[in-house]
Amino acid sequence: MNFLGIALLALFVFIVVRQLWLRQQVRHYAAREVAAKLNSESKPVLLDVRTVGENRSGHLSGSINVPLHELSQRLPELEKYRDREIVVYCASGSRSLNATHFLRQHGFNAVNMRGGMNAWRALKN
Repeated sequence: MNFLGIALLALFVFIVVRQLWLRQQVRHYAAREVAAKLNSESKPVLLDVRTVGENRSGHLSGSINVPLHELSQRLPELEKYRDREIVVYCASGSRSLNATHFLRQHGFNAVNMRGGMNAWRALKN
Protein backbone atom coordinates (compact mmCIF):
# COMPACT_ATOMS: atom_id res chain seq x y z
CA MET A 1 0.00 0.00 0.00
CA ASN A 2 1.41 3.39 -0.96
CA PHE A 3 1.54 6.49 1.25
CA LEU A 4 -1.69 7.95 -0.17
CA GLY A 5 -3.57 4.72 0.54
CA ILE A 6 -2.28 4.61 4.11
CA ALA A 7 -3.15 8.27 4.64
CA LEU A 8 -6.69 7.76 3.33
CA LEU A 9 -7.17 4.70 5.50
CA ALA A 10 -5.90 6.59 8.56
CA LEU A 11 -8.27 9.48 7.79
CA PHE A 12 -11.20 7.08 7.46
CA VAL A 13 -10.37 5.39 10.76
CA PHE A 14 -10.03 8.79 12.46
CA ILE A 15 -13.45 9.92 11.19
CA VAL A 16 -15.15 6.69 12.31
CA VAL A 17 -13.57 6.78 15.77
CA ARG A 18 -14.44 10.49 16.17
CA GLN A 19 -18.08 9.87 15.25
CA LEU A 20 -18.30 6.99 17.75
CA TRP A 21 -16.77 9.21 20.44
CA LEU A 22 -19.17 12.08 19.64
CA ARG A 23 -22.17 9.74 19.91
CA GLN A 24 -21.19 9.11 23.50
CA GLN A 25 -20.70 12.81 24.27
CA VAL A 26 -24.15 14.11 23.34
CA ARG A 27 -27.74 13.25 24.17
CA HIS A 28 -29.99 11.78 21.50
CA TYR A 29 -33.71 11.59 20.87
CA ALA A 30 -35.41 9.18 18.52
CA ALA A 31 -37.79 10.75 16.00
CA ARG A 32 -40.79 9.51 18.00
CA GLU A 33 -39.45 11.28 21.09
CA VAL A 34 -39.10 14.52 19.13
CA ALA A 35 -42.68 14.14 17.86
CA ALA A 36 -43.90 13.74 21.45
CA LYS A 37 -41.93 16.79 22.58
CA LEU A 38 -43.47 18.86 19.77
CA ASN A 39 -46.90 18.02 21.20
CA SER A 40 -45.92 19.01 24.74
CA GLU A 41 -46.07 22.36 26.52
CA SER A 42 -42.29 22.80 26.46
CA LYS A 43 -41.65 22.54 22.73
CA PRO A 44 -37.99 22.48 21.76
CA VAL A 45 -36.39 24.68 19.15
CA LEU A 46 -35.78 22.68 15.96
CA LEU A 47 -32.48 23.33 14.17
CA ASP A 48 -31.98 21.94 10.67
CA VAL A 49 -28.26 21.87 9.82
CA ARG A 50 -28.74 20.59 6.27
CA THR A 51 -28.04 22.75 3.23
CA VAL A 52 -30.59 25.29 2.04
CA GLY A 53 -31.44 23.02 -0.91
CA GLU A 54 -32.05 20.03 1.36
CA ASN A 55 -34.19 22.19 3.63
CA ARG A 56 -36.30 23.33 0.66
CA SER A 57 -37.02 19.69 -0.20
CA GLY A 58 -38.74 19.23 3.15
CA HIS A 59 -38.19 20.10 6.80
CA LEU A 60 -39.83 19.93 10.21
CA SER A 61 -42.42 22.66 10.56
CA GLY A 62 -41.13 25.69 12.41
CA SER A 63 -37.49 24.67 12.22
CA ILE A 64 -34.61 27.09 11.78
CA ASN A 65 -32.20 26.33 8.94
CA VAL A 66 -28.53 27.00 9.70
CA PRO A 67 -26.34 24.77 7.51
CA LEU A 68 -23.55 23.08 9.45
CA HIS A 69 -20.83 24.88 7.49
CA GLU A 70 -22.34 28.23 8.57
CA LEU A 71 -23.01 27.35 12.21
CA SER A 72 -19.96 28.96 13.79
CA GLN A 73 -20.53 32.28 11.96
CA ARG A 74 -24.27 32.29 12.67
CA LEU A 75 -24.06 31.24 16.31
CA PRO A 76 -25.18 34.73 17.51
CA GLU A 77 -28.56 34.11 15.81
CA LEU A 78 -29.16 31.25 18.24
CA GLU A 79 -28.38 33.23 21.41
CA LYS A 80 -32.07 33.94 22.00
CA TYR A 81 -32.59 30.16 22.35
CA ARG A 82 -29.79 29.60 24.88
CA ASP A 83 -32.29 28.83 27.67
CA ARG A 84 -34.34 26.39 25.58
CA GLU A 85 -33.73 22.86 24.44
CA ILE A 86 -32.54 22.73 20.82
CA VAL A 87 -33.16 19.55 18.83
CA VAL A 88 -30.66 19.40 15.99
CA TYR A 89 -31.29 17.34 12.86
CA CYS A 90 -29.88 16.72 9.39
CA ALA A 91 -30.56 14.02 6.79
CA SER A 92 -29.20 10.99 8.67
CA GLY A 93 -27.86 12.23 12.00
CA SER A 94 -24.17 12.62 11.18
CA ARG A 95 -23.95 16.38 10.59
CA SER A 96 -26.39 17.04 13.42
CA LEU A 97 -24.16 15.02 15.74
CA ASN A 98 -21.27 17.38 14.98
CA ALA A 99 -23.52 20.45 15.30
CA THR A 100 -24.94 19.22 18.62
CA HIS A 101 -21.46 18.72 20.02
CA PHE A 102 -20.43 22.20 18.83
CA LEU A 103 -23.50 23.83 20.39
CA ARG A 104 -22.98 22.01 23.69
CA GLN A 105 -19.37 23.21 23.76
CA HIS A 106 -20.78 26.74 23.49
CA GLY A 107 -23.20 26.31 26.37
CA PHE A 108 -26.41 25.43 24.53
CA ASN A 109 -28.82 22.70 25.66
CA ALA A 110 -28.62 20.81 22.35
CA VAL A 111 -29.82 17.27 21.60
CA ASN A 112 -29.26 15.27 18.43
CA MET A 113 -32.23 13.70 16.62
CA ARG A 114 -30.95 10.20 15.84
CA GLY A 115 -31.50 9.25 12.20
CA GLY A 116 -32.41 12.79 11.10
CA MET A 117 -35.00 13.38 8.40
CA ASN A 118 -34.69 9.76 7.28
CA ALA A 119 -35.99 8.64 10.70
CA TRP A 120 -38.62 11.40 10.75
CA ARG A 121 -39.98 10.40 7.33
CA ALA A 122 -40.02 6.72 8.33
CA LEU A 123 -41.97 7.66 11.45
CA LYS A 124 -44.55 9.58 9.45
CA ASN A 125 -45.05 6.83 6.83
